[in-house]
Amino acid sequence: MKTIYYTATTLDGFLADEQNNLDWLLKQPSEPDDSAFDYERFIATVGVLVMGSTTYRWVLDHADWPYTLPSWVLSSRPQPSVDGADIRFASGSVAALHPELVAAAGGRDVWLVGGGDLAGQFADAGLLDEVIVSIAPVTLGAGRPLLPRRYDLELLETGRNAGFLCARYRVGRPLAP
Repeated sequence: MKTIYYTATTLDGFLADEQNNLDWLLKQPSEPDDSAFDYERFIATVGVLVMGSTTYRWVLDHADWPYTLPSWVLSSRPQPSVDGADIRFASGSVAALHPELVAAAGGRDVWLVGGGDLAGQFADAGLLDEVIVSIAPVTLGAGRPLLPRRYDLELLETGRNAGFLCARYRVGRPLAP
């Protein structure tokens, strides 16, 4: 069981622009493949999802709820629920929440859907095992950073999915400022 931040980013390291817009991502071609970076292959290993409130609100604003797995939304503000979805709301320390996530995952992986600060909180608590990132051939110049922390990462695997360069990293220790 691992806690994995699986996401996409621009070449210059942003998840979204300053207005939380993901148009850059939605226009990118992707192809189902049999690599470790294929979404269907990845999601088959996942037992629970975790996301921050900005990611949650973006999903609600742009699509029907796409997940069948138990999902946690970390937020200090009340959030709308989704009929028929197993969504649980939490606030506070990710370290305190992590044992509940692991238990609910039933031996499968915990997927940190986003955003970058949430992934950083898990990393700071020593709970983020891997970052799997698909890098799009786009630059934004500014926006929501992929991982707004300083960490050493160990490259474990690389690949390609259509126009995306994909990489899997093991999270190491924080870098000194």
